[in-house]
Amino acid sequence: MPRVIVDCAIYRSGARAEGPADFSDALDEARATGDAFLWLGLHEPTEKEFDHVRDEFGLHPLAVEDALTAHQRPKLEVYDDSLFVVLKPVLYDEDTDTVTAGELMVFIGDSFVVTVRHGEGAPLAAVRRRLEHEPDVLRHGPTAVLYAVSDAVVDHYIEVAAELQADLEELEADVFAPNASDTKNTAARIYGFKRQVLEFRRATSPLLQPMDRLAFGDVPFVHDHAQPFFRDVADHLTKANEYIEGLDRLLSDALAAHLAQMGVRQNDDMRKISAWAAMAAVPTMVAGIYGMNFDDMPELKQSWGYPVVLAVMVGACLGLHRMFKRRGWL
Repeated sequence: MPRVIVDCAIYRSGARAEGPADFSDALDEARATGDAFLWLGLHEPTEKEFDHVRDEFGLHPLAVEDALTAHQRPKLEVYDDSLFVVLKPVLYDEDTDTVTAGELMVFIGDSFVVTVRHGEGAPLAAVRRRLEHEPDVLRHGPTAVLYAVSDAVVDHYIEVAAELQADLEELEADVFAPNASDTKNTAARIYGFKRQVLEFRRATSPLLQPMDRLAFGDVPFVHDHAQPFFRDVADHLTKANEYIEGLDRLLSDALAAHLAQMGVRQNDDMRKISAWAAMAAVPTMVAGIYGMNFDDMPELKQSWGYPVVLAVMVGACLGLHRMFKRRGWL
């Protein structure tokens, strides 16, 4: 268990208190006093390692299965002895332009909070430090922990959305650049960006319903006076989702504009090819006529016939070039 236990502490009246090293004894002490709770933080426990936690805290088998398996959608489940919440914190790597979603499970029950983290990006350490410096908030017990964790995760959504917005503006500049020529790479970048936005949306969109339940519903193990705080989290989550929807629409518009630009460039290329082919056809036609083996042809016996024919071909080509230039084909 020491391998997976990130932190284990008793909090009494909003302050961290000394307690037994074993979380079983610490839980008994927290329940015995009545004004304390235990916060146990775990990182990617195995089934065997989590068995003792499940038995000691009385966690529901279905919730335990979700916590161990991971790859869950954000959700809120109410069981007889505990409340189970799944959050998906995200990280954005600017070097690779990728969004990575971790998973954070929160169990809340009688005088305890158990957090299970999978992957990176969960702000638990920072949240714990911040709460330990805010005893007025922490004294509200497990509800305060759930609020602080949810608030930190959702606020980071907005930060990631802002970073994606900045990168999207750079992508739009490349799409609409006058000398943009690498069309294949640009389309691949747009599709790649859309996949990252989709990954982001999978973390944020399903969380709306759980936050609404916490903000407006009667949820066990959550104090009623905490609803305004969860409404604030829900508002921030709505803002993050609006960001993401805007990014997705902009990407769709950028892709449509890119495809339209490709069609315009292809039409320009075809017009140029057609213009040069038309100019090449005139001297080819004249040369083909005079290349036929006939005795009686105009100006065939004249000394000035050859330069005249060359002048006609050059003049015709120049005339066609001027006409195509005026029409914008060249």
